[in-house]
Amino acid sequence: MTKRRHTKLVREGQYAAEVEVELTETADGWSPSLSLDDAYKLDEVRQALRRGDIQAASRLARVFSLTLISV
Repeated sequence: MTKRRHTKLVREGQYAAEVEVELTETADGWSPSLSLDDAYKLDEVRQALRRGDIQAASRLARVFSLTLISV
């Protein structure tokens, strides 16, 4: 079993966040997988972005504001 760091991107409305998680790779067919804590962290960031609570999301991830350049 090996573990490696990975950056997951979460997008909600006009915001995006880079969330650092740890992926676990095993020899079985369910690889790679997230820990339960990392899955909860992704959910917390997504919910904070939905509420517009940038401070809460930025405690767990790097948060970006998205701007439309052209249509």
